[in-house]
Amino acid sequence: MTLREVQKILEAEVFVGYDQLDIEVKTAFGADLMSDVLAFAKAGSLLLTGLTNPQIVRTSDVLDIAAIIIVRGKRPLPETILLAEELKIPILGTKYILFETAGRLYAKGIVGCIETVSATREFS
Repeated sequence: MTLREVQKILEAEVFVGYDQLDIEVKTAFGADLMSDVLAFAKAGSLLLTGLTNPQIVRTSDVLDIAAIIIVRGKRPLPETILLAEELKIPILGTKYILFETAGRLYAKGIVGCIETVSATREFS
């Protein structure tokens, strides 16, 4: 599915990346802890988050995330927008909560980058 289709499904506003709405995406990962994103998200995925600071762009750049979807009607900070423009990472925003956003995308064929974590992995 294209980012343009994602925009329609989520009734999303495009903050950065109008020229990148034809990017193809197949997977997504949702989290507000960037350490979880770094541990589990995969390149080419959508990042669904409620964070609005530049760290979401920096993390997305490291992982080659396709686009960032900011949930809960939040808006990215001005410095976040500037960094995303510089690094060419699309940012969209939706009024839907994270759970609803993920559900709407899943219902249209977007799947998670992972389904489960390894049973041998330890978490604190």
